[in-house]
Amino acid sequence: MKVTAKGQVTIPKAIRDLLGIEPGSKVAFALAADGVVTLSKCDEDHASRGQSNRFAALRGSSSSGMSTDEIMSLMRGEN
Repeated sequence: MKVTAKGQVTIPKAIRDLLGIEPGSKVAFALAADGVVTLSKCDEDHASRGQSNRFAALRGSSSSGMSTDEIMSLMRGEN
């Protein structure tokens, strides 16, 4: 296969059929330490955990018990 000017390649039909990849399907690529790249079809659960949701569990607010001025003074080394 050749890579197009846009960096695209066509996934062979036999592979698409084997993985159940259809137009609009989401796929994932993984790079192993030995340089081997794998392709897999993303299921709905995997697709919903995209990069935009990676830090969802960390979002929110925190309370250190310190005021903003106290935190800024600590950060500036003005203890």
